[in-house]
Amino acid sequence: MNILNTLITLAVAAIPFATALMLGTTGEILCEKSGNLNLGVEGIMYIGGAFGLAGAFAYEKAISAAGHIAASGEPASSGFIAIVIAIICAFASGAIASLIYSFITITLRANQNVTGLALTIFGTGIGQFTGEYMRVKQGGFVSLSNHLKHAFSTNIFGPLAKIPVIGPILFGHNVFFYLAVIIAITIYLFLMKTRKGLHLRAVGESPATADSAGINVTRYKYAATTIGGGISAIGGMVYIMTTAGATWNHEGLSGVGWLSVALVIFCIWNPLKAIWGSALFGALMIMYLRIVVSSVPTEIYKILPYVVTTIVLVASSMRNNKEKQPPKSLGRNYFREER
Repeated sequence: MNILNTLITLAVAAIPFATALMLGTTGEILCEKSGNLNLGVEGIMYIGGAFGLAGAFAYEKAISAAGHIAASGEPASSGFIAIVIAIICAFASGAIASLIYSFITITLRANQNVTGLALTIFGTGIGQFTGEYMRVKQGGFVSLSNHLKHAFSTNIFGPLAKIPVIGPILFGHNVFFYLAVIIAITIYLFLMKTRKGLHLRAVGESPATADSAGINVTRYKYAATTIGGGISAIGGMVYIMTTAGATWNHEGLSGVGWLSVALVIFCIWNPLKAIWGSALFGALMIMYLRIVVSSVPTEIYKILPYVVTTIVLVASSMRNNKEKQPPKSLGRNYFREER
């Protein structure tokens, strides 16, 4: 029974971290299905985290300045409105950053790897600048009130979370976890069950063939990369608002974007597998806090996700299974005149 309780506790504790990973991974899967390899996910998630927090923080300051104070002494801000503002700000900032990446790699046809790495540096710098600007202007720590922190982190099913065993696992999470699951399922259905999804996959596999069939390659690449970047940015916002306690920390997001890129490979470019894959990665990343083995260094726990990803990548390559391979045109620019 103690082992079961430990596993349940580990699973529940892993979900906030897993939610950010799920969104980052799902967004990158959508992008890569179009043939664009965006290695700037780390920077995009930084931007999403900074602008998502900035939006919610500005909203709360505006409510406070208007004189709306609750009985607790905190600003009488609405948790629902704050969540919506944070999502919009994060998505918009990530989409704009991805639009810049798209223009450079699709229109100007620059090297995708170099551009993605540049976006990581650019996005991290913009995110840190935004966070530090808020901190300096505020004259101290930038953090939401306890009321809004609770709104971002509380579970939405209340008493259902108290059901033995399955309650904490299925119903003990915040709204972002269920939103991430819905997004992952929606993108899977879009890719596998719709005509536009088939067109997008065709663009990722062979843009020349798709172009010959009358599919607008540029439009699909722009749309998938921009929307995917916006989804990944929401993951950065979720991490800051939940795991980082809705408080700005310039090192709070370090490495999450790279883990999302690794998780894309682990999930074999399948959004449904990103659901349980992100939960597994989240559990592996916090295992050293929940399952302590004195003879095992903490660093061993932290490299487990990367070791697992490497093993899966090698195994997939050896099987030579088409369904478990990346899109054929991934990372390659399309030159229509060479069709």
